Amino acid sequence: MTVSAEQREQVVASAIREISHIATLPEITLKIIDLVEDPSSTAQDLHQIISNDPALCSRILKVVNSSFYGLPGQIASINRAIVMLGLNAVKNIAIAASLAKLFRGGDLTPSFSAKDLWTHSNATAAACKLICSELGLGLGDEAYLAGLIHDIGVMVEMQYDRNKLIEAVEACNPDAQGVPTTGMLDAEDRVFGANHTDFGTALCDKWKFPATFAVVTKFHHTPSEAPSESRTIVSIVHVADRIAAEIAGGFRLDMPDLTIDKAAIETLGLTDAKLDNVREKLTEAIESLDTSL
Repeated sequence: MTVSAEQREQVVASAIREISHIATLPEITLKIIDLVEDPSSTAQDLHQIISNDPALCSRILKVVNSSFYGLPGQIASINRAIVMLGLNAVKNIAIAASLAKLFRGGDLTPSFSAKDLWTHSNATAAACKLICSELGLGLGDEAYLAGLIHDIGVMVEMQYDRNKLIEAVEACNPDAQGVPTTGMLDAEDRVFGANHTDFGTALCDKWKFPATFAVVTKFHHTPSEAPSESRTIVSIVHVADRIAAEIAGGFRLDMPDLTIDKAAIETLGLTDAKLDNVREKLTEAIESLDTSL
């Protein structure tokens, strides 16, 4: 079935309206995003917001003391965590804590659970950060969040119509390891009239995320089609998505083939040696990732 652009837009708009009461970021997270986007904000401003949420404080301290960040000693204060990590990294942890709540929902089918998708999203985020580090790109925090939300459109589908998502998942004919025979994007288009890249883009717009994140959710499967000014970060997420599926398992219904797009490799200037370094470091990092819901 060929879906017109107008039909696709109508389906996506309907879904976003329908789930607007569910897929909302907590007020404190929105405040943190606004604050960090304001160039005049300080670490003390961020501390004042976060200190009003004990659960978020605990989450940030847990993450900052994980081996993934490799910081010396145990950090016991939010102020020190903000100084050590920086405002952007703390913002990402706050968003991650909020997003985790959207990924509760149990097993949908034997081949799909929201928890598997969350595990994959975290692994992709970690791989994005590692790729940036390997290439010396100053995009680590931005790329981490982009990796975390790249498949958020699947959760829009789950909140909007679980039965249709089940139909789309089953149409992929996944084997016992969750590897699909056919890709999920075509199945979603047939069942929903749109796919998770469309739904994810619309949710990023609704949440007023920076435009880069909407572009990442839209083009992470087709990085060469992304606008030139965003192609680097889209390519990072594309590569990370496939490496995470290869190493960490979890959700990969939208990737019957884990071959990395050559254009993405060329955009980033990634060599085989650098890719192997990222794979090795991701294998180690996965053990310390906090994917609890």
